[in-house]
Amino acid sequence: MHLGRPKNSVGAPHTSVADEALQHAVRYGKDEKGFENVLLTFQSKLCGADDYTFLLREFGNRGEHWKVVRCFEFAVRRERRKNEQGKLASSAISVLGRLGKVDLARSVFDTALREGYGNTVYAYSALISAYGRSANSREAIKAFETMKNSGLKPNLVTFNAVIDACGKGGVELDKVLRIFDEMLKNGVQPDRITYNSLLAVCSRGGYWEAAKNWFYEMVDKGIDQDIVTYNTFLDALCKGGQLDSAIEIMSQMPAKNILPNVVTYSTMVDGYAKAGRSDEALSIFNNMRFLGIELDRVSYNTLLTIYSKLGDFQEVVDICKEMDDCRVVKDVVTYNALLGGYGKQGKYDDMTRVYKEMKAAQVCPNLLTYSTLIDMYSKAGLYREAMDAFKGLKQEGLQPDVVLYSALIDALCKNGLVESAVSLLHEMTREGISPNVVTYNSIIDAFGRYMSAEADFGGNRSSCPMLIEDLAENKTADAEGDSRIMKYFGQLASERGGPLKKDSRGRQEILCILGVFKKMHELEIKPNVVTFSAILNACSRCNSFEDASMLLEELRMFDNQLYGVAHGLLMGRRETVWVQAQSLFDEVRQMDPATASAFYNALTDMLWHFGQRRGAQLVVLEGKRRQVWDNVWSDSCLDLHLMSSGAARAMVHAWLLNIRSIVYEGHELPKLLSILTGWGKHSKVVGDGALRRAIEGLLTGMGAPFRLAKCNIGRFISTGSVVAAWLRESGTLKVLVLQDDRNHPASGGIHKISELQTLPL
Repeated sequence: MHLGRPKNSVGAPHTSVADEALQHAVRYGKDEKGFENVLLTFQSKLCGADDYTFLLREFGNRGEHWKVVRCFEFAVRRERRKNEQGKLASSAISVLGRLGKVDLARSVFDTALREGYGNTVYAYSALISAYGRSANSREAIKAFETMKNSGLKPNLVTFNAVIDACGKGGVELDKVLRIFDEMLKNGVQPDRITYNSLLAVCSRGGYWEAAKNWFYEMVDKGIDQDIVTYNTFLDALCKGGQLDSAIEIMSQMPAKNILPNVVTYSTMVDGYAKAGRSDEALSIFNNMRFLGIELDRVSYNTLLTIYSKLGDFQEVVDICKEMDDCRVVKDVVTYNALLGGYGKQGKYDDMTRVYKEMKAAQVCPNLLTYSTLIDMYSKAGLYREAMDAFKGLKQEGLQPDVVLYSALIDALCKNGLVESAVSLLHEMTREGISPNVVTYNSIIDAFGRYMSAEADFGGNRSSCPMLIEDLAENKTADAEGDSRIMKYFGQLASERGGPLKKDSRGRQEILCILGVFKKMHELEIKPNVVTFSAILNACSRCNSFEDASMLLEELRMFDNQLYGVAHGLLMGRRETVWVQAQSLFDEVRQMDPATASAFYNALTDMLWHFGQRRGAQLVVLEGKRRQVWDNVWSDSCLDLHLMSSGAARAMVHAWLLNIRSIVYEGHELPKLLSILTGWGKHSKVVGDGALRRAIEGLLTGMGAPFRLAKCNIGRFISTGSVVAAWLRESGTLKVLVLQDDRNHPASGGIHKISELQTLPL
């Protein structure tokens, strides 16, 4: 996100001769000999360091870093005064840092230090700033400490430079606070630039509360705030999810004679878009257009991201055309947004077309480009295309990152190639890339899903624990990493997992999951709700109650609340843990729909699998009440296609009980009742998925008068009158009301709602 920091165009005074020398130097372009002749011609006329500093700055403004270096070397050889040489060095370091040539800046600094004119506060401050501009906070802080050890006392410029470097480099807030405290102890008073840099630290780290404190501290101290202050503060609020506060702050800007600019609006739009509030994001954009604020590339990129996620590709096409008409050049961010949008909508031909267009426009793909391509192609089973993208990544000289490795590991896991996935995990750690929670989630989920399957272990019962042991020891393999990855892509392209054969290796996979959890704990990788859902899914596939309890115990060290709820419901202590469960469900509600529904599905499957079916039903009803599944339930239709087997079966019982209450209240049912199970996207026959078979077995078992629709075998139908007659039969209520196998009743609690069969839901 750009924050609209104004460039400082004010320089030291210079003579008209310097202007004339600049005009001559520019004419020679890249002619090094001609450039040297210009410097020689004007050397007797140029007035010391001020004129040369002007030239250094102007060459920097033109992006001609080689002229900066040559001009500095020429000037410093002709200057005998150490303090003037120090000015030249500081200026050259600053200009080269602004151009992103931090290695050249360091070289100038080292030369100045070696020759006795670089040990100054100004030279160190310029070097720290150069590192900061390149987001190299580690080297910036190192230079800061070296400066103090050299006996130099940091000034306001120095502290501002190091705090700015911390912000750009993503340094933790507590470390920045220590530097800020040191600044105050040294009697250096912060200014607007200091506070703007502190706000930037908060913006990048999501510390919106600290940002708020500093913003109002500026007001209390009478420090003027500018557009950068507001834009940075708004960015911190948006990234912290405080959108209402951000809108309020933005509305106050005109009263302070600070008008919102394109950066302000882009920041707000980006905040609303990332929060999933696309309608409000687009409303802000429309207001921006109404006010006549011209969009920049960042604004267009944000718009493209929004419409791509919404699947509105006509708008995407129109925006791209508008960018061309306005001569806004597409950059790598633009193309990455298009690639991600098309990929998530399954438009793989368009994704390939955009990538080719990107190459034709000579926009260099970055690591995110290739990670997106590989991830999207892999999820679609287009492994040869993913392999080509990986080749492109290597040709660009890029190295795979954690996102790319995680995408490939996930693809291997989902195709049953679990051993290959774990081997790739070894490769990843050997390359110095730390797995994250997403990586481990794929492995845990794979072991859970294939708990009763042979996968690609070949029936070797000892291989699974050995793999985890290898993971812990990080053993070295013989094969080269890149060729190994290519082999896995080839394996996916040719095998794609193949049919899974069942055997009795469940306990081995449990040991694997425990090993992965142990490794996560050692690496201090905190599991998230996806991890917990994977664990619950694994529990639902355990052959024994003891095995499931052993897996649940692993949750205790990471999330005692989740453990308490899951274990309590499993043990039949529903009344004891239900208040805690409600709190947990409220937290899950704040997550994205896919993550929330996956958690409810996993928890319900586990409860259903171990006979806690009344508890499973109450859980899915809580999910329905919190709208985890959209439009799942009406009087005439029950849509189960986003639900798992256990959740769907529990929901069928609840829905039929609700319909029964309607019948007993004397109301007529709709003429046609439907239960939808989806198209069975993973089955060979359309509509013949595992969920359909589970629901068919359930309906048949309870004697419910539903039949498969002729035109859609993923849909069960019946007439309202027939279902009403069945619901009035004396034995129907008994098959509809679910019970728990284990029950430890307590006084009070939710026991009062046991009359579920009489309540309209």
